[in-house]
Amino acid sequence: MATRRKDWKGRIKGLLKAELKRQGLSYANLAEKLGEIGIKDSEVNVKNKINRGTFTAIFFVQCLEAIGCTTLRLEDN
Repeated sequence: MATRRKDWKGRIKGLLKAELKRQGLSYANLAEKLGEIGIKDSEVNVKNKINRGTFTAIFFVQCLEAIGCTTLRLEDN
């Protein structure tokens, strides 16, 4: 029986993009907010990392912390 594989990269980048959209933030806003917590990265680098979907768990949590996200929605119900 074939197992159905999830698109993990797509799912994780979708979670982060959805949270940015909920808060009305752009990649430039995210880069600025990351800078405020001591994570220096350009808008272009942030955009590329997120669009590739291959960023580290540390980067993911840094982004969530920077934008003030305390609850993460895993499903859009």
